[in-house]
Amino acid sequence: MKTKSFLELSDVKKIAQAAEAEALKNNWAVCIAIVDDGGHLLWLQRLDGAAPMSSHMAPAKAKTAALGKRESKIYEDMINAGRYSFLSVPFIEGLLEGGVPILKDGQLLGAVGVSGVKSIEDAQIAKAGIAALG
Repeated sequence: MKTKSFLELSDVKKIAQAAEAEALKNNWAVCIAIVDDGGHLLWLQRLDGAAPMSSHMAPAKAKTAALGKRESKIYEDMINAGRYSFLSVPFIEGLLEGGVPILKDGQLLGAVGVSGVKSIEDAQIAKAGIAALG
């Protein structure tokens, strides 16, 4: 039997704090979501001024990254390249850049999803949060 790592609350708080710091440093009003490896919500934070829709998009992006074990941007790129049938994949709704998986030694621990600014900036915030884990 293999040993499985998982996110603890202290890890989630560390990710959230670093992601928030990155957003505030750039004056970006966003929503930050963190999910476990099954896409279940562990953290949701909506910064002042973030659009209400971002509170739905951030968890969707995080869930997509977790279930796919890859950045949500990959799916956006596939669809933009003409693979429209991918829109029918079940359980995946956040098909825009901004969802980033949290990996440790190749093992999926969860994902961070951010929504509220340009998609590339959403991903920047998510990656800054993940980087706080070391």
